[in-house]
Amino acid sequence: MLVTSAAEFVPDPPTLLTLREAVRSCKGCDLYRHATQAVFGEGPARASVMFIGEQPGDQEDLQGHPFVGPAGQLLHKALEESGIDRSDAYITNAVKHFKFEERGKRRLHKKPRVSEIKACRPWLEAEAAVVRPRVIVCLGATAALSVFGSEYRLTRDRGKFIEHPWAHQATSTIHPSAILRAPDAERRQEEYRRFVDDLKKVRGVMAGKACPHEGRYSRQ
Repeated sequence: MLVTSAAEFVPDPPTLLTLREAVRSCKGCDLYRHATQAVFGEGPARASVMFIGEQPGDQEDLQGHPFVGPAGQLLHKALEESGIDRSDAYITNAVKHFKFEERGKRRLHKKPRVSEIKACRPWLEAEAAVVRPRVIVCLGATAALSVFGSEYRLTRDRGKFIEHPWAHQATSTIHPSAILRAPDAERRQEEYRRFVDDLKKVRGVMAGKACPHEGRYSRQ
């Protein structure tokens, strides 16, 4: 029988330790066949903020840790500039296996399908249930799709905070890799500045400061 969800692989009750062990055996979609390993989230079990990216990249797949490549380095720099303590952040991805296409000796990122994002969502939901963050931050459209549903639009809803079952507030911004792909240094600098501004708003919500309510979660 074709397996189309990770749900049967998620331990009950979950802890970060049991989840991290169980994800190694996940066959909820076909991505496990080609990836080196599943890459689970990292951070404290009671982090104030949970950052959700798209999927592991080449370096993450090889090293087994999230956000250790160029995009991760940029994220950590932005966290420091925005005043968010990395030790109070849990960082993970919507999809736990690296999806890629080979170009010679290189492995190039390939966007996961909606079915793959949905198949992996039980892991993300379990992580959120354990961590119980005050704020969830979706980094990019794939994470936003997993957390908010198909009607959510990053270009329209970026930076808005809404109530969500997984956290007091949830919001979105661009993925750091989008900054790295900007066409020139001036554009990269501008996108990075906006990214840091988004994270400063997140820091304010983490500190309990009021944020404008943009609505409630309604998954489509």
